[in-house]
Amino acid sequence: MIHKERVKTLNNREMKKGAYVLYWMQASQGAEYNHALEYAIQTANELRQPTIAFFGITDHFPEANERHYTFMLEGLREVKHSLEKRGIQMVVLHKSPELGAIQLAKQASLAIVDRGYLRIQKEWRNSAANLMGCPLIQVESDVIVPVEKASPKEEYSAATLRPKIKKKLDDYLVPLMQTDPAVDSLSLEFDSLDIEDVGKTISKLRIDRSVKKVSSFRGGTKDAKRHLKIFLEDKLDHFPERRNDPTMDYLSHTSPYLHFGQISPLFIALEALKTKGKGREAFLEELIVRRELSMNFVFYNERYDSYGAVPEWAKKTLRDHRKDKRPYLYRLEELEAAETHDPYWNAAQKEMVVKGKMHGYMRMYWGKKILEWSKTPEEAFQVALSLNNKYELDGRDPNGFAGVAWCFGKHDRPWGERTIFGNVRYMNDKGLKRKFDADRYVQMMDLDKRYRNDFILSCTRQIQR
Repeated sequence: MIHKERVKTLNNREMKKGAYVLYWMQASQGAEYNHALEYAIQTANELRQPTIAFFGITDHFPEANERHYTFMLEGLREVKHSLEKRGIQMVVLHKSPELGAIQLAKQASLAIVDRGYLRIQKEWRNSAANLMGCPLIQVESDVIVPVEKASPKEEYSAATLRPKIKKKLDDYLVPLMQTDPAVDSLSLEFDSLDIEDVGKTISKLRIDRSVKKVSSFRGGTKDAKRHLKIFLEDKLDHFPERRNDPTMDYLSHTSPYLHFGQISPLFIALEALKTKGKGREAFLEELIVRRELSMNFVFYNERYDSYGAVPEWAKKTLRDHRKDKRPYLYRLEELEAAETHDPYWNAAQKEMVVKGKMHGYMRMYWGKKILEWSKTPEEAFQVALSLNNKYELDGRDPNGFAGVAWCFGKHDRPWGERTIFGNVRYMNDKGLKRKFDADRYVQMMDLDKRYRNDFILSCTRQIQR
C-alpha cells in the first residue's frame, strides 16, 4: 500500500507521451520495500509503458570517500541484478544525479523520485523539477511515518515526537507488495556505467581516496537482511540490557544499510513485530522514534550540520564556561590518530577508523570527550562531525548529524552544572566502567591484529597526504 501522504508532485508539468516511466533512484537504493519504485511500476503499468530505473553517481557528494562509494556500489550492483530479474533496466550514469535525471526525463512520460532530507538532496530534486519537461513526483520511502505527517515543525526531543508518531503508526505499519511490470524495459538501449566490477568502477571515479573500504561490512540488501535475521533470532531478547556494552555484540548493524536505503525501515519494523522478543519495544523505539527524530531535525533545521543547530540553552551554558580550563587539548591530527591519554576513547576511534562503525554507546562518549578536549565548543562540533562523516559508513546522514548535535545538548535537557560542560550532559570513564568491562573493550581493539594493522596503515596514509 502506498499512502497518498507519501506522494508529492514537485512541479506542474503536463504528462508527456514518452517512451517510458523514469524512476530516479537516489536515497532509496533498494529493489525491495521501495515505495518510489513500486509507485513508478504501478504508474507505468497504467500507461502500458516500461519502467527505467536511473542512478547518478557524482564524484562530489559532500565528505564522501572511497569507503562510502565502495559500500554504495556493492549495494547498487545487487539492485541492478534484482531489477533485471523483474524486467527493469537500471541505467547508471557518472554525472551529477539531477543532470542525469533531466537527461533521461526528455524521453519519459513522467519521472518518479524517492525523498532525501539533506540539503544537497533537496537541491537536486528542486533543480530537476524546475528543468524537467515532464512531471516529477516524489515518493517518500525512507521513513515509516512521512516526516511532515509526523510533525509540522522541528521537535524538541524524542519525548515530544513520540506521541505524535505513535498516533499514526498503525496507519503506516502495513506491508508493501511488489508489482510486476507489464512491459519489459531490458531491450531498450542506453549508455550506462558498468558497475559489475566494483573495484574497477571505483578506479574510474574522481573521488577522495584517503579512506579505504572496510572488510567488516559489505553493501547490499542480502547482507542487510542477514544481519537483521541474526539480530532478531539471537540478540533481540537481550537487546535492552546489552545494547550499551561494546564488548558484547547485541546490535542489529543495520545502520549502514539504512543510510544507503539498502534496507527499508518499514521492512525491519514489520519483521521485528513478527517476533516475541523481549527487546522488541526498545528496538522499535530506536528504529522509529529516534531515527525519525533525526529526519525531523535535518528536514526542519537548515543549520543541522553546524554548531548553530545546538539549542540556545546549551549554547548559553557552554558560552558561560568557555574560559574554563581544559584538562587536555588535542589537535584534529592527534584525535584522528587516536593519540590521547584516554585508552577508552582511543579504542573507540580505532574501531571507527578500521571497522567503519563505532559502537553506539561509545560514540556518545567519544563526542562528549571531544567537547571536553577542544578550545571551544564550536571547534569541537566541527571536529566531531568531520571525523564522524569521514570514517562512519552511516555518517553524513540525519542520524549522524543528530548524533553529533546530541553530544552538545540537542534533543536533551539541562543537567547538573559542571566545569566546561555547564548544564550539558557529561560522561566520563567511570560511567563506562559501571556499565561494562571497559578495559576488555580496549584489549579487544589492541589484540585484534586486523584493527592494529589496518589502523597503522590508515594513519600512515593520512600522514602521507
